[in-house]
Amino acid sequence: MEIAVIWIPAHIEPSEPAVARCLSHLRRHSYRFTGIMRAPWETVEQTMIDGEVDVVVIADFAHLPPDRSPRIELATTGGDADGDHPASDTQFD
Repeated sequence: MEIAVIWIPAHIEPSEPAVARCLSHLRRHSYRFTGIMRAPWETVEQTMIDGEVDVVVIADFAHLPPDRSPRIELATTGGDADGDHPASDTQFD
């Protein structure tokens, strides 16, 4: 079972909606929840580097600092350079 923490940046208030969203995600994936971190991103990053945490769950992609490291990006298949729009062959119900 993977070890997970919830990370909510300190400036996010109220934090309860973000925590509720993250807890729901944790339950769906059966992660072993170890706590909520309100520390700077660098502290969270260090817990991953040290192998203390396998998964960091966030409520909103916008909470991540743009200059974070490690950085993982998804390459899109459409002509959209920034990834904000679905590929042209994506269908929605």
